[in-house]
Amino acid sequence: MAAAAARPVSRMLRRVLRSSVRSCSSGAPVTLPRPGEPSQPATEELSRRRQFLREHVAPFSAFLTDSFGRRHSYLRISLTEKCNLRCQYCMPEEGVPLTPKAKLLTTEEILTLARLFVKEGVDKIRLTGGEPLIRPDVVDIVAQLHRLEGLRTIGVTTNGINLARLLPSLQKAGLSAINISLDTLVPAKFEFIVRRKGFHKVMEGIHKAIELGYNPVKVNCVVMRGLNEDELLNFVALTKGLPLDVRFIEYMPFDGNKWNFRKMVSYKEMLDTLRQQWPELEKLPEEESSTAKAFKIPGFRGQVSFITSMSEHFCGTCNRLRITADGNLKVCLFGNSEVSLRDHLRAGASEEELLRIIGAAVGRKKQQHAGMFNISQMKNRPMILIEVGAE
Repeated sequence: MAAAAARPVSRMLRRVLRSSVRSCSSGAPVTLPRPGEPSQPATEELSRRRQFLREHVAPFSAFLTDSFGRRHSYLRISLTEKCNLRCQYCMPEEGVPLTPKAKLLTTEEILTLARLFVKEGVDKIRLTGGEPLIRPDVVDIVAQLHRLEGLRTIGVTTNGINLARLLPSLQKAGLSAINISLDTLVPAKFEFIVRRKGFHKVMEGIHKAIELGYNPVKVNCVVMRGLNEDELLNFVALTKGLPLDVRFIEYMPFDGNKWNFRKMVSYKEMLDTLRQQWPELEKLPEEESSTAKAFKIPGFRGQVSFITSMSEHFCGTCNRLRITADGNLKVCLFGNSEVSLRDHLRAGASEEELLRIIGAAVGRKKQQHAGMFNISQMKNRPMILIEVGAE
């Protein structure tokens, strides 16, 4: 039975590929005390949040709970700023200045911070980049994370170039979830979008993930008007026979990616396009803290989702925190406020001091981001220096 199921995978991928070729602002920067010198406002705010938790009988860290009661149980860690592709929406064509190696988090610093966050209630960690799978010790990092008691999910968001080669080792180490970035099913267009070759390596990575039993395999597709919005139906067709969750992501503004409103295809416009072909498309129940609006065509093996960061934000249920490759904590993807955990670690901060610093940053998180037009005017990192992908 397994062999019979495996054979159609390559065939269906090839068939769809052939047909496709034819056819919340965080406000002002957080002002934080030096290690060992907690500020009075931060202490008072933490006390208020602790009181909130006591009254609501919530067994979750006060340090990771913000002023609006959002509990941050999901940590995204960027392992590197480097990438072997040059995606148009992610990195400026001329590249970006990279942080000197001495200022990047070491493996031990990554694991130290991960242990601290997991101890406080984080149960999901996603490794991002840059491209995380070009980091030489990525398999060892996954194995070390897998040993952390209380951590339920270890995911990776990858461009897929190195995935087929590394996935067997990553799975053995404990990798439990995969997101693969793929913005087109047309090889020539792939090279135009990412400014590099490698389409067939990405498809091989998707095939390998299915072969090894990952279900669903999430495929992230950034939709850009005039570039790939004509491929929506071909992407959805992949879910007919494959255990994929194709995730259409609204084009988001980041420093250097030349975003403008006219390039963005909204969730509702994409959904209308899909319903014209599949009027039976049905909405699935939304999971708590999910960034995605999920849909399924009856009888199809996989599903399709929409990441509506721009047209319908999901700030009210956001449970995510981010650590950049150079050790900065970002409480909002679209905010420009950051605090360096690396500097405090290297200054010898104790665990309690680090938690106060983290708690102060989380406490300053805004109720929602600034909105698509304001976000586009804000100074923020290029996407490659924050993370790649969604969920």
